[in-house]
Amino acid sequence: MDGHEVDRSRSVLLTRRLAVLTGALVLASSGVAHAGDDPGTSAGKCQVIKFCVGASDGDETGGSGGQAGGSQGGSESSDSKMQCRYDKVDPKPPAAWPGWKGADPKKNDVYFYGCTDGGQNNPDGFVVVPIGQPPVPQVDPRVLAQRAVDSMTLLGPDIASPRAAGKYTVGVPMWMWVNQSATTYGPNTATATAGAVTVTATAKVSKIVWTMGDGASVTCNGPGTPYTSSQGMAQSPDCGHVYSKTSAGAQNGKFPVTATSTWTINWQGGGQAGQLTEVRQTNVQVAVGEVQVVR
Repeated sequence: MDGHEVDRSRSVLLTRRLAVLTGALVLASSGVAHAGDDPGTSAGKCQVIKFCVGASDGDETGGSGGQAGGSQGGSESSDSKMQCRYDKVDPKPPAAWPGWKGADPKKNDVYFYGCTDGGQNNPDGFVVVPIGQPPVPQVDPRVLAQRAVDSMTLLGPDIASPRAAGKYTVGVPMWMWVNQSATTYGPNTATATAGAVTVTATAKVSKIVWTMGDGASVTCNGPGTPYTSSQGMAQSPDCGHVYSKTSAGAQNGKFPVTATSTWTINWQGGGQAGQLTEVRQTNVQVAVGEVQVVR
């Protein structure tokens, strides 16, 4: 959408949010105003309580020609891809409005903010600031969570087995496992801060999917169990594969094995919590032969 449509959408959003707020204030503060106090229905007026704003041209909520929020110079700010607009609410809500959160309306202003990242992430709400001070840009905790993840340097699996230099045999169980570290398996914790908001994120691999090069795929929900000679011909208890053919026909005579890890990241901060997912890969070439029987 173009700039005009964006501004109109913000105006419509603000008008509707304030209309809902108006209804709530009527219930909470019935003594502040009554239906007969202001019978006008034109832009910027309200039949119920004197805390309304004019609707923009063509707004289906009614009215025309006003500016959302009674804005006296709206302002815009951004954080990463997040674009936010602030509109000063004038006249101010009555002192009974819960949104003041104990602040003195005589010493503070209230702004409505609407943000978008160009997609479906569109947080909005009200922010109270001291008179004469600009509103502090709102920070989306989800943006900070991703920033924390980006600082972790999450890598693909550190494959311990199978080894590129190893030689494996058809019909013999192969045990697969990975070395564990903060960057290749987790847990890995990082924080990101912007303004008064701090988000902490913790990442850990939740599964590893192995594609074995022979058409088979193996999903392991852990790092795998290291093989020891005492295990003999036993199969891995949690992460293994048995090849039924050699890699002689594969390119370079080896099977291309790929280990794909899924990182699950839990984050919290800024009064919110959520989960993110990252995917990383590691490749290895594996030679698989047959046991030659000597007669």
